Amino acid sequence: MKSFHPRLLKPGRYFMQGNIATAEAALIAGCRFYAGYPITPSNEIAEWMSRRLPEVGGVFIQMEDEIGSIVAVLGASAAGVKAMTATSGPGFSLMMESVGLASMMEIPAVIVNVMRAGPSTGIPTLVGQGDIMQAKWGSHGDYEIIAYLPSSVQEVFDMTIKAFNMAEKYRVLTIVLSDQVIGHMIGKLVVPDYEEIEIIDRELPDVPPEKLVYPFDNSRLISPMPIAGAGYRVNYDSLTHDERGYPSVDRDVSFRLVSRLVRKIRENEKAIAEWEEYYTDDADILLVAYGCTARSAKEVVKKLRRENIRIGLFRPKTAWPFPWWRMNELSKRVSKIVVAEINMGQMLHLVREYSARDVEIIHAPYAPGYMPPPSYIENIVRGVYGA
Repeated sequence: MKSFHPRLLKPGRYFMQGNIATAEAALIAGCRFYAGYPITPSNEIAEWMSRRLPEVGGVFIQMEDEIGSIVAVLGASAAGVKAMTATSGPGFSLMMESVGLASMMEIPAVIVNVMRAGPSTGIPTLVGQGDIMQAKWGSHGDYEIIAYLPSSVQEVFDMTIKAFNMAEKYRVLTIVLSDQVIGHMIGKLVVPDYEEIEIIDRELPDVPPEKLVYPFDNSRLISPMPIAGAGYRVNYDSLTHDERGYPSVDRDVSFRLVSRLVRKIRENEKAIAEWEEYYTDDADILLVAYGCTARSAKEVVKKLRRENIRIGLFRPKTAWPFPWWRMNELSKRVSKIVVAEINMGQMLHLVREYSARDVEIIHAPYAPGYMPPPSYIENIVRGVYGA
């Protein structure tokens, strides 16, 4: 059985802030390096990690900016340490070049983005859900990431551990798309017994360092990861590279590499993607919501169900990969879909792309900075129902 540090958060019931639960989950998952720069509303994660990491044998460093933060995280991970950073919209934008860097070099790492109102500086202290598309398409070129959408303190804890596991398993950058409401919410957290928590570590080479080991095995989608500084011959390069890690302009090398970068996630998307459904078996109207907005949406479904209005809720728990196959199945069984989110239309694009062509799709955007109350979503659904 895997051993756990005695200073980790003990199994039990807690009443805890979402950002602090995120930090404690990262420590349980094995994170031992954090580099970051202060930004609202994620600051509690950095503050907590600055105190807690030294207690479990880890290292915290405040960098000069978010660009330096993510690069330091990737360097620590390449040296064999589970590493993370946390930020919000403007800082997330600065990290986008290194999202592509991590993807090209296949270095596992975790970014927690506590989303806030935008664009630009927006409203730093208030909520937003405007980073859904940026998480996937913010960097240039072809690559895949994994991104979770928690809607409670418990989920942000659980999904942070999953984020580390998926990063290590697939050698990919993984993002937790929390938001200001979830990050600052204080709620119930149940930490299970350690033996019930799955912890995944990256696969390492099974040959000693004196044997020549290159970074990538072309016969596999995910190769064992030789650790820099451990004696292996390692070359991680941001340029298109061959199986040895050395730059190449060869057409076949380019196709082989980039197709593998996307295949390792796309061919496993049904094992990675997560979602939740409420009353979808007989629904005529389907409500789609995520993050803190799903909390309001669930109350609407409960209320309207008591009035015998056949409405159901589809809540994606991963933005990427998006559970498109289930979205498509449900869209064929309903007459209308209402998408509620704190932006002017981001998840809306995914719902439109993967829904049946004859279903009516209505968007319910809400002002960045504010969580939509149940009454707002209810009024839109009632108007759709009446129509």
